[in-house]
Amino acid sequence: MNEMPILIRHGERPNVTFPGGALYCPVIGDDNGANVSVRTGIQTSPPGYETRPHSHPYVELLTVLNGEGEAWIEGEAGLVKLEPGVTIALPANRVHGFRTLGDKPLVTYGIHTSNKRVVNYRDTLADAG
Repeated sequence: MNEMPILIRHGERPNVTFPGGALYCPVIGDDNGANVSVRTGIQTSPPGYETRPHSHPYVELLTVLNGEGEAWIEGEAGLVKLEPGVTIALPANRVHGFRTLGDKPLVTYGIHTSNKRVVNYRDTLADAG
């Protein structure tokens, strides 16, 4: 049996506002991706934005569409320059983050290699003991 493709119009998807002012559009989210084994989204991070340190229990792929920034992985030396045409594969269970550089928004397309989007914030884990 052939499955029908899922058509998703980005403009019809909800936007979620993150602390610090970033907008996240879950393209294939938990609400519309029941039979899809990945979760995807487009994040628009304003100038000066920085994510909270966090990890995922799976690999996350992050592709830069517009703007500039830098990413880091806890325990690794140096920063990764984020610019259009760059994709970074963030390992499972490794605390990481990124920030916007310059005066333009950083727009990224993220792929969470899981059938559910899970974000574990380092500060929340520390508070839990």
